[in-house]
Amino acid sequence: MSAETTSEIAPEITSVTGWGRTAPSAARLVRPRTYAEAVAAVRDCGPRGGIPRGLGRAYGDAAQNAGGSVIDVTGLDRIHVVDAGAGVVLCDAGVSLHRLMQVLLPLGWFVPVTPGTRFVTVGGAIGADIHGKNHHVSGSFARHVLSFELLTADGTIHTVDQGTDLFDATTGGMGLTGVVLTARIRLHPVRTSLMSVDTERARDLDDLMARLTATDHRHRYSVAWIDLLARGAATGRAVLTRGEHATPAALPARARRDPLAFRPSRLPAAPPFVPSGLLTRTTVGLFNELWYRRAPRARTGELQSISAFFHPLDGVPHWNRVYGRDGFVQYQFVVGYGQEDTLRRIVQRLAARRCPSFLAVLKRFGDADPGWLSFPRPGWTLALDIPAGLPGLGAFLDGLDEEVAAAGGRVYLAKDSRLRPELLGAMYPRLDDFRALRAELDPRGVFVSDLARRLNFQESP
Repeated sequence: MSAETTSEIAPEITSVTGWGRTAPSAARLVRPRTYAEAVAAVRDCGPRGGIPRGLGRAYGDAAQNAGGSVIDVTGLDRIHVVDAGAGVVLCDAGVSLHRLMQVLLPLGWFVPVTPGTRFVTVGGAIGADIHGKNHHVSGSFARHVLSFELLTADGTIHTVDQGTDLFDATTGGMGLTGVVLTARIRLHPVRTSLMSVDTERARDLDDLMARLTATDHRHRYSVAWIDLLARGAATGRAVLTRGEHATPAALPARARRDPLAFRPSRLPAAPPFVPSGLLTRTTVGLFNELWYRRAPRARTGELQSISAFFHPLDGVPHWNRVYGRDGFVQYQFVVGYGQEDTLRRIVQRLAARRCPSFLAVLKRFGDADPGWLSFPRPGWTLALDIPAGLPGLGAFLDGLDEEVAAAGGRVYLAKDSRLRPELLGAMYPRLDDFRALRAELDPRGVFVSDLARRLNFQESP
């Protein structure tokens, strides 16, 4: 289907950066409010092309385009249809997961997959093929997307169904195949808006992996926080958290009156300016020690809100400012089952390097998803944050990249800001297929980003 342009958009030149705040670049920011305006924005990208952008929660440069256009889709924010009987929603790509939760939870439905923040758009969730604490059970976000409408480089709007090449190239394709306009998503039924949470401590990495391997199949949601500053016998010590959607019978009498209420709390925002050097090995080490010690050795059935369990950092607006002016690098990789020694070596290297990370989490992935550039594959995934100004950080992470690639693993493009292009093909075996489809779909290279240029996505197979 094609759309006619009926209005003009006034772009503005602005500095755009990812959530890590490490490499801002200037671009023409365009905010379409209708599908016709989105078509006009794509046709008017100019010689430096354009890239769609949601709420800016990609950590690196995936939604930046230096000297070109950035198409902000958050103005496309309508929820068109909620089929409460079938558990399917049809909505615009600019709708956030937060908004979906507000609308769907009172009807007894929950988003099928959520990352560590609910402030991501549906379009961003598809473009990054996001995963959550339930990948070992539910897979990634795209597994629950029935179809979407995609605006391609020639101004045409396509209906794209599961199981097609264009679907698999777009899910995880980081916005490089076009602009997602709408999506039909299958939802997960819930009876309350609270979580029943089990928490336990693991004394080291081997203890943690053994606990996850033995019992993960019993829980829908599972994640472990790791103390990457602990060394010696305590290397990889962790706090393991599992959760299920609570039943009405588990709720106290007061909560049963409105079991599906969704009222996320918010704390004051981080100040606009935070001095660099606040997160040092000493301060993070103290935080990690306190966090580990205050965790129960074993506790079952604690009731937590959905926001507390899934999105604790969302309660602090602009929490990324705490890393100071230099920003931070979010590093996430996955290695397959059978590569536990690789995971051990990397955790030991991080501990020996004394990287001051207080947001380090380990999860298990289930079956791989069909997206050609989708990140998850069966195995272990570790994500961590590191202040960007740490001396020697680039060379250190380059070494980790090489170890991950040699083990058949990969890094997550939605969080990447510094991967070397020569490793991309080894990490993503369907890269040449992706490039070939893009060359056919977008021969002029209309859709491009700072990440795409850095990693040579335009290169012919």
